Amino acid sequence: MDKSYRWLQLRQADKQLKPWLKKTFPPRPSCGWIQTIREALGMTAVSLAQRLHVRNTTVHKLEKSEADDSISLASLRKVAAALDCELHYILVPKKPLEAKLNDQAMSVARKHMRPVAHTMSLENQSVDSKAQQAQLELIAKELLDGNWRDLW
Repeated sequence: MDKSYRWLQLRQADKQLKPWLKKTFPPRPSCGWIQTIREALGMTAVSLAQRLHVRNTTVHKLEKSEADDSISLASLRKVAAALDCELHYILVPKKPLEAKLNDQAMSVARKHMRPVAHTMSLENQSVDSKAQQAQLELIAKELLDGNWRDLW
């Protein structure tokens, strides 16, 4: 893939995710959102089952599977529609993707430098921290200019 296209793709993803980075989301209730919303609306499991065209035991299985983190997105989407809700599915990075990529490049660069720096210090040939930092940044840049798959 063209380098400029990779960076463009990364920055576009960062731009799309930016509004979500600072958001705090409510924790999922222990019984799950399906049961919480259903009960808040005063809807019985039987009524929800009718809306889903399933048996009421299936509603209880869906609620349990959501609480256990084993529900499928397709099932959750169907239940959301039956409850007149929207399902939003998003992976929110803990920090911008570009920062994550740069951090990973620096981490890999440190691993590359570690054996050399160790050998040089044993031979009393170590370089000052400014020079080491410059070398680290150069290696990281080379890694970012290369195949990003090598970073992981």
